[in-house]
Amino acid sequence: MLRTSSKPYDKKKTSETKRQDATFVSEQVGKKVREFRKNQRLSIRELAGLSGLSINTLSLIENGKTSPSVTTLQRLARSLKISISEFFEGNKPQTEIVYQKASDRQKTSFPQGYIEKIETGISPTDYEPFIVRLELGANSGEAPVNFPCRQFIYCLEGHITYFIKNELYPLAPGDSLTFDAHIPHVWRNTASTGSSALFIVCPASVQEYGFEPIFHAMKL
Repeated sequence: MLRTSSKPYDKKKTSETKRQDATFVSEQVGKKVREFRKNQRLSIRELAGLSGLSINTLSLIENGKTSPSVTTLQRLARSLKISISEFFEGNKPQTEIVYQKASDRQKTSFPQGYIEKIETGISPTDYEPFIVRLELGANSGEAPVNFPCRQFIYCLEGHITYFIKNELYPLAPGDSLTFDAHIPHVWRNTASTGSSALFIVCPASVQEYGFEPIFHAMKL
């Protein structure tokens, strides 16, 4: 299970501590991938074929030797027919009311920032909310990306620009964007500092794709 902390996020966290946290997350995610694969009686070769990942990459992930990107987790989740969040935590009792303090949110780092998971705790659900913190220059890459879901983005701070169907959509604090993520698109943090936004992701087909928070297109 991904560790949480009651302490505020510390921007001055040492690189050694960050490395240790990243290693812990990689190991836990790897164990979950192996667990789900074996529960579905899939060989590494079979899951590699379903997900489009190489056998070597999948082996490194399962052994906690590499940290998979969100896009890689999306491929694995789709192949295993689960939600991405299931890689990070076990099943929780169903509830009707969920209150979460900002300091209790789970944080997962990726090369260009980090994600804060907003716990819904209510199952089943057809959406997944996240707060995404983007570092200076963070972007989705040169090639357009697309995902099997709908996205709602509400800019909290900084500036984030989306390019969809030959149109630019600049998001300043308070601006929002909703679109079908099947449409090829690119995004970039265009602020001179970090930016952050609330993302709410809803799958285009619950039966086929599950509840997958897709917002980042970096590769391993």
